Amino acid sequence: MLDTAYLDKIAEYFASGDLAFDFENGDSERQQMILEYLEKLMDLADSADELATQLIFKGGMLGALTKAQK
Repeated sequence: MLDTAYLDKIAEYFASGDLAFDFENGDSERQQMILEYLEKLMDLADSADELATQLIFKGGMLGALTKAQK
């Protein structure tokens, strides 16, 4: 379920300018699809941030990381 290769592909799609090109040259339906995709991705990023915070602080990972660094 944790497919970092796919995340790398998305990052490259953004960094290469291909997404911007697709948006600028797409019809209104394609542009809408890209905007909806980006909105969903931003929502997922917010959820990932919240989950990471919970896992680190509520799950005791912060203490474990601190001990591991000493």
